[in-house]
Parts: sequence; structure tokens; C-alpha cells
Amino acid sequence: MAVEIPVIDLRLAGAAPEESARLRAACERMGCFRVTGHGVPGGLLAEMKAARRNADVILGSGYVAPSAANPLYEAFGLLDAAAPADVDAFCARLDAPPHLRETVKAYAEKMHDVIVDVASKLASSLGLEEHSFEDWPCQFRINRYNYTQDTVGSSGVQTHTDSGFLTVLQEDECVGGLEVLDPGTGEYVPVDPVAGSFLINIGDVGTAWSTGRLHNVKHRVRCVAPVPRISIAMFLLAPKDDRVSAPEAFVDADHPRRYREFNYDDYRRLRLSTGERAGEALARLAA
Repeated sequence: MAVEIPVIDLRLAGAAPEESARLRAACERMGCFRVTGHGVPGGLLAEMKAARRNADVILGSGYVAPSAANPLYEAFGLLDAAAPADVDAFCARLDAPPHLRETVKAYAEKMHDVIVDVASKLASSLGLEEHSFEDWPCQFRINRYNYTQDTVGSSGVQTHTDSGFLTVLQEDECVGGLEVLDPGTGEYVPVDPVAGSFLINIGDVGTAWSTGRLHNVKHRVRCVAPVPRISIAMFLLAPKDDRVSAPEAFVDADHPRRYREFNYDDYRRLRLSTGERAGEALARLAA
């Protein structure tokens, strides 16, 4: 049975106190919610869906090959969608017609606007006003799951948390398979795709930055159909200076600092070296 993921209207969050409260509650309990009212035109989403199904988009840079842990998964993308030069360089490498390159460029820019808006309104819901995420690096990635009849029922991507602050995901509207851990029951539950919305996941940096207020959601992908599954993710990673630390406004007698300051790149390397990708590595940084 699919879990009911909270749906937040971005047009109201930050302006309507009850919607801001729902946003905060979703991040504290499940660490996962949907957003509508995001302002990304439906036409651009449709154009990007067509572009992302081009199996020969990338010639080289940014490619993630299938691995022993995730043999059905591959991806490609760019490191920082917040940097216009990086977006231009990425688009220049696309083995695709110019209009598709322009689609990817427009999509990356719009999604950067969305992820900054989500993060800003989340910070506001926690009482931190006027906190800027504009210059935080954002990783843009197109994911492809190469499913066949023989892989139905197997793992598409192993259980993990995202390493960054938060993720905005455009799901494959035709093929599901994403599952999130419900902390209330301790069980993984399917998350059905919803057209026109984006799914938001809180990551490890979000948990550390909020000194434990925000829940880093464990999730995985299962193969549920013998057809390729494609999704697009935008990851808001960490502050531009790479230092992750809870703002002083979050630390008081009732909310002590739970994690010591760390560098995000060091943390990401720690996750890779230890194989601890489901939140365990964060525990090593407890204050």
C-alpha cells in the first residue's frame, strides 16, 4: 500500500502559517513530501521528459556506470547547476540537437529556482528568515534504470539517504518503484508518482544543519515493471564554502548541537570509502 506523502503548495508555504507548519512537520517526521505550485511550466517538463529518454545524450563527462551494488542503474549529469558556466559546458557536450540542449539548460535553471525556493521556505518554517541558499552548489542528474523481465522484483538502487541538504525529484510518471522508510512503522512503503508535482527528500546535510530537526529519509528503488525507468534529480548539496554547521539560531539549551562541523566533500568521501550510505556515516560526526 502506497504511503500518503504530504503535498505542499509552494505558493502558500512561507505566506500561510498553516502551510509552513505542514512543511516543517513533513520534514521532521517523514523527511519526504511533494510540492505543487512550483512554477515550472508543464510544457518544459514534457520537453525534458522527451530529452531525457535520449539514450545517447552524454558523450563522456558526468557519467555514472552500473556497479556491483546497483547493476541496473546508470546516470549522467553536471556538478553545479547553480553555476551558469557549468550548465553551458554540460549542454555543449550533449550529443543532441540544439533545441534539446536549450531544453536542458532552461530546465536546469528553472529547477535551481525551485530548489532554492523550497530550501528558503523550509528554513523560514524553522524560524530562520532571509537565509540564502542561492549560491549553494546544486548537482543535476538524469537517472536511468535498465529493467527487463528478468529483473522484476529486484533492486534498482540499494537503500540509502541522500548526502546533501535536500533533493528535488521529477519521477517517471509511467514506472514507479520508489520506496521510503516510514519511521513510524519501520517499514518501506511505495511512493506512487504524481504528474505535475516534484518529490522532495531531506538528506544528511539537512539533518546535520538543522541539528537533527529534519529527518534524512531512507529510500530505495525496486524494479516493478520490465521497462526502463527514468527520473531527474536536482541535489542541493551544501554551503558554497563546503562547511556544514548548524546556524547559531538553532542551538540552545533545549536543542544542543548534535553534529560537529564538517566539510561536505570530506563527508561524501567518507560515505564512499565506508559504504555507509544509509545515514550511518552521519553518526560518526556526532558532537
